[in-house]
Amino acid sequence: MRLSPGDTVGILGGGQLGRMMALAAARLGLEVHIYAPDADSPAFTVAGRHTVAPYDDIAALTAFAETVDVVTYEFENVPVEPVRALGAKVRPGPDALAAAQDRLTEKSFLAECGLPVARHAAIDGPDDLAAALAAMGATGILKTRRMGYDGKGQLRLDGGEDPADAFRAIGSVPAILEELIPFSAETSTVLARAADGTVAAYDAPANVHSAGILRHSSLPGPIDPALADRAKAMVADVAARLSYVGVLTIEWFVTGDPDRPLIANEMAPRVHNTGHWTEDGAITSQFENHIRAVAGWPLGATTRLVDIRMDNLIGDDVLDWPRHLDNPAARLHLYGKREARPGRKMGHVNFVGRPVDSPRKA
Repeated sequence: MRLSPGDTVGILGGGQLGRMMALAAARLGLEVHIYAPDADSPAFTVAGRHTVAPYDDIAALTAFAETVDVVTYEFENVPVEPVRALGAKVRPGPDALAAAQDRLTEKSFLAECGLPVARHAAIDGPDDLAAALAAMGATGILKTRRMGYDGKGQLRLDGGEDPADAFRAIGSVPAILEELIPFSAETSTVLARAADGTVAAYDAPANVHSAGILRHSSLPGPIDPALADRAKAMVADVAARLSYVGVLTIEWFVTGDPDRPLIANEMAPRVHNTGHWTEDGAITSQFENHIRAVAGWPLGATTRLVDIRMDNLIGDDVLDWPRHLDNPAARLHLYGKREARPGRKMGHVNFVGRPVDSPRKA
């Protein structure tokens, strides 16, 4: 399947990632049709067509798929079975969704692929949690197995908490307890894989989170080129196992342990917040490379051009947007969301630093 300019990319999801993918597709001469349940989705305003319907509406999904040449998605919580019903048009395939939607399944899958992961245990009730805490030294991160993101559905346990209270605090739903990993930094590998199996990875940034939400990503990052290459190889193996097409991201803890210098934290089968710097700091952005891949085109170069820092604008941070217009180093990206709520990503700013060395002319 190779698209031509004028063909249509269908995107499941109407948030900021869908919006930025739609903008990248438009620059390549492709049409975009967005499918999302929220009539106020910010991606709708930059796409030629949109459909408002639930993700589990098979009839609406089928009608949507008939209008497009390929289907992709902007986030990992789209229901798997309705997506499977759309067949071979879907890139990346639904197996990637299935692996990423359940944190226990994800951890098991990454371990099967040879990636180092944190010790963990399935939690179906307070008794399971009590036993797991006893095995892990009374501490850990309790997470819902499904639907959590940006710190939602997570609870840090530092010792002394009542297991029944903790399990209630996350909604008394199936969960996973993960050991607390002592780390010196956080980073991520954002990798694109083309339909022919070609892969290209971006430089690994230093990522800083607060309350489970990414605040900053900056480059140069915290790991040396040799370790970055090891990370790329591991992510490429995961992508190959899934016959993946598109951008795949794995977040890592950097431990300083020579035996396990990186611990895989989470997998995202999509473009990723820690790759937003690529819009202004790389030859080809993650959004363009995702569109290139799902369109059956060759990948663009992932070479980083400058030192750069990406800051998320979260909640009321966005109200201060005019000051970034006066900063010659700032590139402002606003998502068109109408209401600034606490914890809601409203935009980001890329601060472009000094250029890195350019490739020498032949």
